[in-house]
Amino acid sequence: MSVEGWNTVLVLGGIRSGKSEFAESLVADAPTVRYVATAAAADPEDTEWATRLAAHRARRPGSWTTEETADDPRRLADVLASAGPNETMLVDDLGGWVTVLLDPAHQPADDVATITELADAVRASEARIVLVSPEVGLSLVPTTPLGRAFADALGAANRAVADACDAVALVVAGQPVWLKPSAPVPPVDVPARAVPVDGVDGVAPAAATLPADGPLPEVLTPTVPPAPPTATGTTWTTSTMALPVIATGLVIQPGMELPMPDEYAGPQAVQRLGTLDLPGAGLGVLERVVEFAAATQGTSTPTPWTDVRVLLLHGDHTGGVAAGAPVGESTRLARQARAGRGTLARLAAENGAGLQVVDAPPAAPIEHGPALDADTVESALRYGWRLAEEAAEAGVRLLVLGACGAGAEAAAAAVLVATAGAEAPTVLGRVHTADGEIDDAAWMVRCATIRDALHRTRRSPRDAKDILAELGGGDVAVACGVLLGATARRVPVLLDGPVGLAAGMVARDLAGQARHWCLLVDHGGHPAVRLAADVLGLTPLLDLRLDLGEGANALAALPLLRSVLALAGSLPVHPYHGGPDDEPTDTTPTDTTPTGDAATAPADGDVAATTAPTAPAPGLARTDLPADSDAAPAAAGAGADDVTPEFAEPTPAGPGPTTTAPADAGPEPDPSGRRAG
Repeated sequence: MSVEGWNTVLVLGGIRSGKSEFAESLVADAPTVRYVATAAAADPEDTEWATRLAAHRARRPGSWTTEETADDPRRLADVLASAGPNETMLVDDLGGWVTVLLDPAHQPADDVATITELADAVRASEARIVLVSPEVGLSLVPTTPLGRAFADALGAANRAVADACDAVALVVAGQPVWLKPSAPVPPVDVPARAVPVDGVDGVAPAAATLPADGPLPEVLTPTVPPAPPTATGTTWTTSTMALPVIATGLVIQPGMELPMPDEYAGPQAVQRLGTLDLPGAGLGVLERVVEFAAATQGTSTPTPWTDVRVLLLHGDHTGGVAAGAPVGESTRLARQARAGRGTLARLAAENGAGLQVVDAPPAAPIEHGPALDADTVESALRYGWRLAEEAAEAGVRLLVLGACGAGAEAAAAAVLVATAGAEAPTVLGRVHTADGEIDDAAWMVRCATIRDALHRTRRSPRDAKDILAELGGGDVAVACGVLLGATARRVPVLLDGPVGLAAGMVARDLAGQARHWCLLVDHGGHPAVRLAADVLGLTPLLDLRLDLGEGANALAALPLLRSVLALAGSLPVHPYHGGPDDEPTDTTPTDTTPTGDAATAPADGDVAATTAPTAPAPGLARTDLPADSDAAPAAAGAGADDVTPEFAEPTPAGPGPTTTAPADAGPEPDPSGRRAG
């Protein structure tokens, strides 16, 4: 929930408006939630009210904890102020809180001061907080003094808390309307399947130019499995830069000042990982996932990416760069994705991600002339920017960039040769036929085509737009616009193929901040991806060498990335660093005078049973070890009635032996001094 610095939200609504359900959906992705109930205990004879409370309790997941503040209204401010940055809190609701505040049992009290304390606590709290409150300002003025006092106090509380919160939503008839920030977010119509265009089974005809303000492609939503629960109609990403590139018609040009990820949140997240109760060496190279997510989300406790959208760019290249590409194969893949079939669509559905198939302008043969004209390059850049803008406004928190055009890999290699100074044979991947065989003849044609194109443009400028026009083509230009637009809206992008990396090389010359919002999942064994990643400073997370198509590789690894973020956000702090101890020790003083058989000298080998060390062995700082690992157990031979065991072996959860271990069978201290993992 904590994206773009929005940590506190006030949800207003009338009776039965759905405000509580909407507030609960905002924290549905949190691993644990602290539910703060403010209402006083109900009259035992009021069965209808008891039924309402029971319905509220039934909706709460088992991982949530409940805390009540009805006994002391002032304690709500203390609870919010003392919450840590790793906590997520849901307060339901302020109407019950004001009712208790005005109760004669809590009078005399300074209502204004108490409301001010609550607003200050919300403003200063480091936790993620969602507060629910009834909106009574739209009703008639109550006819009784007590009713007017309640309406006035609740109205004052709503105003104070709304001013302290980062965002405010009003729920009317189950439909949320965002009041703060004031910029309205238009709803996005997301059809389940694409509608055929011009009678060609869902394939939109490619255009030479892209409309500046025309409709964007449809977004296909997954059908199985269902997407994870999210807040319907909400957006946690807002515009952060005063760059009216699309609105005013200004050109996208080099030197744009786009935002950078949070430079402190990433290192803080990695430092926090060192304090968690993680066994062994921890997350290894996947720590970079936590660092990247923390920096792009602006918090040291990032959450897994839930709202994900895949942009599949379909733009064919003609001429020698498409040598060996099966005729019509790219069109078939795009049609397949629109119909919800194929590898990419299936992986998107499995990840609960939306899929948007984007037709880019076709590119002319680069060995004979420019791939695009200058106007088409400008249009493609703006079109890609608009795609990222629309995704951000729809609440998308992660973009996955893919491509399926004929000759796209060779065109991307040409861009890398021009921008990184490489040789074509070193960055061109092998060409495979439809049966999976290697086509060396087609590979040589592609090498020769890139050589001829570079010779043709040897005296041409090497600016970003010139490279897109001469060599890149429509798909690389649209991808470049997507990266720039996503950077402006602080939306991270997953890359894993030549087109996305080539776009990153060009976007670097327009806005150097763009590469910091990109995460390279797998290089796929592609030489062009390895070269571009080295230049851009992007280290691949994995080395699976998947070859499922650009975009599909990132989706295949997305569940692993989500699991890492969920693990990093839900694990407690290790007891060594002040976290909770799962096995609290009994601090009650006991009589250490030996009696009975325990007063006799022990047999050889049982000295440790009668002599307790006064301090733990060096290096043993764990506090969650059994009591018999650092304290003396009862002497051997004592009767069962003479000693109360401090540790009992838990009953096995599954089939297997159920014999209880002896009381003195605790773990032996590690002489190396390392803590147990």
